Amino acid sequence: MGRLEGKTAVITGAAQGIGSLMAKAMADEGAKVLVTDVQDTASAVQAITDAGGTALGMKVDVTSNDDLKAMVETARTELGGLDIMVNNASIFATIKPRPFFEISDDEFDLIMRVNARGVHQVMRAIVPTMIKAGGGKVVNIASGTFYYGPPGLSHYTASKGAVIALTRCHARELGDMNIQVNAIAPGLTESAGVRANDGFDMARGPTVATRSIKREMLPEDLLGTLLYLASSDSNFVTGQTLNVDGGKVNI
Repeated sequence: MGRLEGKTAVITGAAQGIGSLMAKAMADEGAKVLVTDVQDTASAVQAITDAGGTALGMKVDVTSNDDLKAMVETARTELGGLDIMVNNASIFATIKPRPFFEISDDEFDLIMRVNARGVHQVMRAIVPTMIKAGGGKVVNIASGTFYYGPPGLSHYTASKGAVIALTRCHARELGDMNIQVNAIAPGLTESAGVRANDGFDMARGPTVATRSIKREMLPEDLLGTLLYLASSDSNFVTGQTLNVDGGKVNI
């Protein structure tokens, strides 16, 4: 408890599922949390406040510069700053896996715009505030799919490969400003959204079989790595992507 005491964290895509759980984990460690999403954040905020934490919620589209400007201003004026940014907003659980030659241009562009360009836009919005404050932490949520290229998810895999690339580039550019930028690459995680999508049913057995730790991955499995990267424990770590997948990918 208390690893993030006195810090303000902002997380995108946190109305439900993994993002909501991450928001609460940071609040449990003492951070004031701004919970953002294109969907209603009320239940995620309530879970934090019911546990004695401090949280606000707001509607934010990561592809809207106006929304992002308002997000930064709210964090600064209502919660005291912006010390930690978690780029979690992404389209995944609703994707229907299909061969790449059946993916329309519009679908490809949507995935890239939200999953990849959204990270670029968020970073552009938050960096002036972090620099003025003397530093900060950024945690991007990537994906282990980048390392093994699963069939049926080429557009998603490309978008998360871009997140890893942006993590490396942003870390280089921001290192002298005391801003550490890292990423987490989860394996197939049994969130409520993923469980509800029968398009992933055929992947579950083979995924578990290729892990060193042979069980399904739960959202809670990401929290330890998140808190490490968001806290002072990782002050000399930047530009890295940490695989949290039970040992499916060894690099």
